[in-house]
Amino acid sequence: MTHDLTGERLVDDMTEAERARAERVEAVLPALRAAAVKADEEARFPIEHVALLRDAGLLGLVVPEKYGGLGGTLRDLAAATFAMGTACPSTALAYFFHNTSASRGLLPLEAIEAGLFDDGEIPAVRAFAEKVLTRMASGVWLANFASESVKSSTANITIATTARRTDGGWLLDGEKSFGCATGVADYYLTTAKLEGHDTAEGLVTFLVPRDAAGVSTRAPWDGLGMRATANNGIRLERVFVPEDEALTVPGAFTRMLRMSRGSFVGNQLAIAAVYTGCAQNVYDVTVEQLTRKTFADTGRPIASSPMHQQLIGEMTVQLETAYLWLRRQLLLETSEPPLRPKPEVFRQWRMGKGSVTEACFQVALGAFKASGTSGAMMGGTAGRALRDLAMGLVMTFPAERGRLEVAQLVTQAQENALFATAERP
Repeated sequence: MTHDLTGERLVDDMTEAERARAERVEAVLPALRAAAVKADEEARFPIEHVALLRDAGLLGLVVPEKYGGLGGTLRDLAAATFAMGTACPSTALAYFFHNTSASRGLLPLEAIEAGLFDDGEIPAVRAFAEKVLTRMASGVWLANFASESVKSSTANITIATTARRTDGGWLLDGEKSFGCATGVADYYLTTAKLEGHDTAEGLVTFLVPRDAAGVSTRAPWDGLGMRATANNGIRLERVFVPEDEALTVPGAFTRMLRMSRGSFVGNQLAIAAVYTGCAQNVYDVTVEQLTRKTFADTGRPIASSPMHQQLIGEMTVQLETAYLWLRRQLLLETSEPPLRPKPEVFRQWRMGKGSVTEACFQVALGAFKASGTSGAMMGGTAGRALRDLAMGLVMTFPAERGRLEVAQLVTQAQENALFATAERP
């Protein structure tokens, strides 16, 4: 089956409106692809991509039209990050994190409609949510900073950055160890905890200008992963944020998460789409190269050898495995009415994230083996994909943690079913 648009390789039942939005993505792919090799080599985010995506209207892809956006959904975002992942995975990843910022606007508004905020809280919650969305739609790039280097044994993400009240606003102190577009984004959407709070009820959100006093960049990130994401992280030392640039209603963060369809803030599968796009590209390039090159003695394509046939077959299975998990999760998180209750959708994602990223890494590993020593170049397609896809094995949580959580959910549910209570006769 052929597809006119790259995104249709993942979302193959696009509506006319979705195809129109996907055409905007398709138009920027040549420029992303042309810059990818140099960006990886220099470990530098191509700053020109900001204007490229802004001019295409794509910074507002998932912002409702009423706020000036394109009105796309998770289906559009998954198709977009997948397509960009085939061209420049680093840009695709940074773009994904920009779009996660929209959840800080969309989910609070849904929570208001669901009656989760009282009349006194609604004005502040609505104002902040709409500010996030209108800025994104206007072409403002938001970097979403949540992760920190501090870890706890009970959570995937631990927040130690602290917000304390001061005249006219808040002072932030802390360090964010992970977040694409450091020094690139216009604002850092920063998650912190209110001083004196030790639970998720104290989590709050701020819009921090890139050049605000007290904001500095951590040491350059030279990680085993996508190298051109500007993923250095930031330090915050007594950074002042005005009252109207913050959402500090206690419990607002946890209440908005209740509106998510499944994965955390409801868009995490689009990061797995980045990895799947990268895997699709290395697969396509490798098969094309092995089919075009021939053995000197027989003239037959290298791809026809039994060893290469085995590797290509395994790569094909792994790639299709990634698609199956990703498409199933996309269906569960976007179908109307919902096909499964939220706990089941969440459980599916805890399995699916690791299954997708491990399968994608196996595609790159197969390409590396099939390409031989001549293909084992840091700047080659296989070498770059191997490094790019390695990050998927650990980002947010590794597959082993997701499977452990699923096992606990399954066994606890079974225990509850086996050990029921009954009235005394």
